[in-house]
Amino acid sequence: MQLKDWNNEDEMFFTIRQKLYSAVIGDILDQHGYTHQFLPPEIRPLRDNMVIVGRALTVVESDINQVTDEKISSKIFGVMLEALDDLKKDEVYICTGSSHDYALWGELMSTRAVNLGCAGAVLDGYLRDTNAVLSLGFPCFSCGSYAQDQAVRGKVVDYRVPIKFGQVLINPGDIIFGDIDGVCVIPSSVEEEIITAALEKARMEKIVKSKLESGVSACEAFATYKVI
Repeated sequence: MQLKDWNNEDEMFFTIRQKLYSAVIGDILDQHGYTHQFLPPEIRPLRDNMVIVGRALTVVESDINQVTDEKISSKIFGVMLEALDDLKKDEVYICTGSSHDYALWGELMSTRAVNLGCAGAVLDGYLRDTNAVLSLGFPCFSCGSYAQDQAVRGKVVDYRVPIKFGQVLINPGDIIFGDIDGVCVIPSSVEEEIITAALEKARMEKIVKSKLESGVSACEAFATYKVI
């Protein structure tokens, strides 16, 4: 049995951040039968060099005309503030469920999230206060920037529940990884297996790159290492 490259969760996230990338994680997920683990390609980092890795704090947003719970309706943002305050260290605020008519995230939310040790935000829609969020260096992945507010348009109706984001079913605690090539979701039930295999594939890709640089053909490299 191959030994893990980490001894605790902090070391695991550090190892993922330093050694992995979305393409190699996605390849391993495919190999293990998890073929719908990437969020839609429209979900992009606010800055190209942003990387996000952490556990999902799942959030459900709804357009205001779709909210039927009176307790939720009576609160200006629904339970958004409660969800924000419930963030734990190395968690990712990941939100879906509404239209794309308004921003789901902004400067003050980012400020609170940074204070709590949040790993970043992934939004099925837009964020605002872009320059302020960039100045915080807070990792955000979204469809882009759009200043229109959610206060009179949408509410958070639930959190820490399973969500469907694009084709991906995300459970609270699943690992979210994002970089310039996309955002993928590692189910927590198989995280050790997937991460260990991804680290090995990343190691093999470095070897193959070296062989290709030395003049070995792509056919020979793949026949030998089964990586290309």
